[in-house]
Amino acid sequence: MSRRVFIKVVGFSDVERHALNTVFRLSEERDTAYTLWAPEAPTKPELALLDGLTYEARLEAESPANRKLSIVWVGDDAPANTWRVFQRPIVWTEVVQAMDQLFAPADLDFDLEIGGSDEAPDNGPDTQPSQLEEPGKRALIASPDLNDRLYYRAKLALARMPIADEAETAAQALELLRSNAYQVALVDFALPGGAGWAFVRQLKAGDHPVPHVIVTMADASLPERFRAKLAGATALFPKPPDPEKLGEALDRV
Repeated sequence: MSRRVFIKVVGFSDVERHALNTVFRLSEERDTAYTLWAPEAPTKPELALLDGLTYEARLEAESPANRKLSIVWVGDDAPANTWRVFQRPIVWTEVVQAMDQLFAPADLDFDLEIGGSDEAPDNGPDTQPSQLEEPGKRALIASPDLNDRLYYRAKLALARMPIADEAETAAQALELLRSNAYQVALVDFALPGGAGWAFVRQLKAGDHPVPHVIVTMADASLPERFRAKLAGATALFPKPPDPEKLGEALDRV
């Protein structure tokens, strides 16, 4: 029988919330599903996920009403009653793996599109900060659409690449590229000023060439796939990209 666990969430930015909501939606496919708690929920929350940057989080952690709640704290100066502590940038898969220690069956395998070789390492005592992204795993998101950028951030976080810079135009992307080295770039082919496949070639050249460039476009036809290969793109996906195939491409990165 499946189990639903309600989580009280306090604080966090819109981007972090979007990534967390994506992880919660993916958990619906498992025997243990995590859901954002609200006052109208049928049961009380069983865990509190608190943003240490907010005053409200401190109040929640110290409230007598929450004494029976397990607390996951993000940030410094964690309260004494905190169960687990994580630091930013947040890798939500590691947070969920910690939650699974409390709520999920011992034999449950929840990889969130992460390959088996990418399981989070043992971080020792519960209060130790999580070891996050690998060195060099920085991403560039180049898209004029805010919703697309938020979605790509969530997918990158699930693939253990939580550090990402955003650009709404080709000029902004190239400016970021002058001062940063990126492991992967997610590029909307309709990026303003992008000049099509010439822009992809620009990302692959220069002082900081991007090893992996993943492109999305409205007409991902066979001729366009051939042009993508000539330009050096790692993958070409239609818009919107298939979530599973995009996840697999990021896993390979």
